[in-house]
Amino acid sequence: MNEGSLSVSTESNVAFSTGDVKSPTAFRTISEVAERLDLPQHVLRFWESKFQQIRPLKRGGGRRYYRPEDVRIIHDIKDLLYNQGFTIRGVQKLLREKGASALVRSVPAPGMMETARPKAAAKPSRATTNELSFDRRQEMEGLLAELKSIRRILQKNGI
Repeated sequence: MNEGSLSVSTESNVAFSTGDVKSPTAFRTISEVAERLDLPQHVLRFWESKFQQIRPLKRGGGRRYYRPEDVRIIHDIKDLLYNQGFTIRGVQKLLREKGASALVRSVPAPGMMETARPKAAAKPSRATTNELSFDRRQEMEGLLAELKSIRRILQKNGI
């Protein structure tokens, strides 16, 4: 992955099975979304409580209907959590800073993984070296916290 940004998708639709007779713009039930994204239904309900950007329409009896936008956001959250190593808090921060519309464009749709990854970026110019990507900044903050912890241990031992 390019350290300057998240990978960018050229396709915004999360495809359902070829036997699916619904329109790509149709609302989906929780069972359809869970099956398509290979996630348990309870995980989808949990993520609704953690990510305010996921807003399924709720009908009588609490039945959920996910908009295509919700499905894309869930797909992207799953990729960030399961494939790119983000924590829930990290994804929440990303959504706060960049918004859901940036997130939907940040992750390749299924079948686009091989073609959507950007090629290695050229060395950044001097003007841009002071700017860190979100991922790089998180990595650096983690390293800084680790170094501070090591320093405390060394000071505690009089070294």
